This record gives sequence, structure tokens and C-alpha cells, in this order.
Amino acid sequence: MQITHFGHSCVLVEIDGTRILFDPGNFSHGFEGVTGLDAILITHQHPDHCDVERLPDLVAANPDAVRYADPQTAAQLNGDDVAGPWTTANAGSHAQIGAVTARFTGGRHAVIHPEIPVIDNVAYVLDTKSMTGRFMHPGDSFYIPFEKIDVLALPSAAPWMKLSESVDYLRAMSPRIAVPIHQAILSDAGTGIHYGRLSDMKAPSTELVVPEKESATEV
Repeated sequence: MQITHFGHSCVLVEIDGTRILFDPGNFSHGFEGVTGLDAILITHQHPDHCDVERLPDLVAANPDAVRYADPQTAAQLNGDDVAGPWTTANAGSHAQIGAVTARFTGGRHAVIHPEIPVIDNVAYVLDTKSMTGRFMHPGDSFYIPFEKIDVLALPSAAPWMKLSESVDYLRAMSPRIAVPIHQAILSDAGTGIHYGRLSDMKAPSTELVVPEKESATEV
């Protein structure tokens, strides 16, 4: 499996000949030129995960890609006719995308503040013929699926979390590989501090892999 990180929560996963792009948001760069996608998956409606200004061009460049989003985002994108149609990714359902089965789970965004309404957030788990739980993107959540996940996209910094919570989530999930995402709110120095703490405090069985920017990394 190859992972390309376009910054923040946008990652391209290439596995068994299938290319899936997650969360093309407005803090991410470089995904605009990606072609040959089999799917575009969006976890939730926040603009750092779903850039409605750049979605039309991305979809136009990938007309055969299936498009899934959480219920609220799918309704919003379809209602506003933003590069539609979008299929609702309801928690508990799944879809076959090329050689990969994408399972939709989770359902709710992490709490930012009690006065801010909680929105939909779908976590995506990718299965292959040889392995269930090959990859997981939790979006803005610390959702635990209570199954072994091989490669985890790990939220590393956000208004809804503390670094200690990311450490605890990493330990609870205990993946073989953790790829830190959701770092755009950090300075370069802050990113180093967060990644260093995650690396120091992870379980020994987990490897923290930080891909080079916009370069495919084998995991």
C-alpha cells in the first residue's frame, strides 16, 4: 500500500490497484492534479476536509470516481449541486471500490465545545482480500472500531483534542503503522513537538511514519 499525504487530512491511498482520496480540504495542497481515482471519500463537512471550491475540478478530472460523504455533507453537496451526485456513507454500511471494500463506521464528530453542535463524521475502514482493517481514516474523531487496524491515519492536532488524547488513542488502537494527519494548525516547530511526543509515547509495536510531502510512501 502507498500513501501520499497532501497535508492536513487529505491522503491518497493506493492499494491493490485501487486509488482512493480522502478529505480534499482547504488546508491541503497538491491533490488538484490527481487523476485516475476510483473514489473520493469525505468524512465530514468542515472546509478543512471538504473544499467546495476545488471539488468540481477534482471531480471533473476523475469522472469515473465514486463519491461518498457522511449524511450531512452528502445532503449539502447534492443540495448545492457541488460536483454531484454524492452517495451517503451511512455508518454500518459499506461499498465495493475496485479491489477494496470500504466500510463506513463511527458517525459523530468529536466535541469541540459544548456550545457548538456536534455534526456527522464517518470513519472509513478499508479491507482487502488478504486483510480486513488494512487502513482507517477516522476523520475528526477518536473512534475505536474494536478490531485490529493495520495502518491508521492519526489525528495529531485539532481544536477538539489535546496531545495526550492523541497519544491515548494511538495506544488504544495500536496499529502496525500510524501516519499523522490533521497537523495544519501547527507551526513547523509545533509539528516537530507533537510528532516527537507521539513517537516517544507510542506502543513499541507501532511505527510512526511521516510521509514526505506529496510523495507516495510505501507502508
